[in-house]
Amino acid sequence: MPASELSSVTWTKSSHSNATGNCVEMAKLPDGCVAIRNSRHPQGPVLIYTRDEVVAFVAGARGGDFDVLVG
Repeated sequence: MPASELSSVTWTKSSHSNATGNCVEMAKLPDGCVAIRNSRHPQGPVLIYTRDEVVAFVAGARGGDFDVLVG
């Protein structure tokens, strides 16, 4: 889905994002799902995840499950 179809949502960017725009933005959708887009391409494609999928991802990130990907 293109981000332009989600004009009424509020996008949130991590405070850990850098000045060059290398980050993702997330928005809560009315049905409880979460949309994710690349901040450098705000009109580009959006990935949609269920709340439970995002909860599992955030828990994994907090627990260090993905540290090997950026280390």
